[in-house]
Amino acid sequence: MNYFIIGDIHGCYYTFLEILKKWNREDEMLICVGDLIDRGNHSAKVVLECIKIAKGHPNAVFLKGNHEAEIIDYGKNGHNDNWITQGGHATLHNLKENHLSIETAIQWFHTMPLVFENEFLLVSHAGFSNAPDPLDEPHDDSVLWNRKELVNKGKLQVHGHTPLRDIIPFYTISSNSWNIDTGAYYGYGLTALKVTTNGAVSSILNIKTDPRDITI
Repeated sequence: MNYFIIGDIHGCYYTFLEILKKWNREDEMLICVGDLIDRGNHSAKVVLECIKIAKGHPNAVFLKGNHEAEIIDYGKNGHNDNWITQGGHATLHNLKENHLSIETAIQWFHTMPLVFENEFLLVSHAGFSNAPDPLDEPHDDSVLWNRKELVNKGKLQVHGHTPLRDIIPFYTISSNSWNIDTGAYYGYGLTALKVTTNGAVSSILNIKTDPRDITI
């Protein structure tokens, strides 16, 4: 099966719907790199759409991003100041406005894996550095938070997390990795890669951010 890998959505619901039109649901596994929520205007609608897709397409993969990890922490501890300042307050309001309880959202976020990996492809939110334990979620160099140089894992690596503020994703030869976070909530657009079953990029797609998704 081929793959359709989408970058950080960040509440950009209408842009997300538009790029989904390019997904071949019969022949491609959908993988989202995390950060579905916050910053854009429609976090709840994005989450509801992803839950609907997950129910109808068991092979669809929604990876955990640092923003999902932060709202989980907020639900557990009753506070997360970092998350609140990065769009969390607006997301809480948006969830309520769309009748999606934070408990339901968090319950689903708990099911999200950190990594999708096979013989040819490795996908995570922030990418793999030389961290001793890249799956240690709270660590600054984990696959949720890392912004250091990535290591070559012997296969194609795809990630988001660090917004490029450009319509073109960035390929790094040394790590054989693509950063596909093109800053949808900054207005640059949402990017997806089409990847073949043996880990070759066959197509790069970018959908300009729908104005309804962001507040300028």
